[in-house]
Amino acid sequence: MIRLTTGQAARTLRHPYTLHPPVLALDFGATSVLITTAGPVTVDDLKFARQLAREAAHFVLTLERHFSVSHCEHRHADQSAKATTGKAA
Repeated sequence: MIRLTTGQAARTLRHPYTLHPPVLALDFGATSVLITTAGPVTVDDLKFARQLAREAAHFVLTLERHFSVSHCEHRHADQSAKATTGKAA
């Protein structure tokens, strides 16, 4: 297993080519992962790309949910601190 962590250095790039299959690049600072086909695009390539898109969409929804929950908890902690001390946290 290889763990690549998202953050400021992480980004994705899509390289569409007219004469060659496209390349999806996932950059994590000094490490890059390139996703492309082994040759002409096949049905299996399309299935994989759709699965990748589905899982990426679920990843986004899960991140949004976790961000929202942690953001609400942080705000709640700030409000509780203000109520307890009468000052801003």
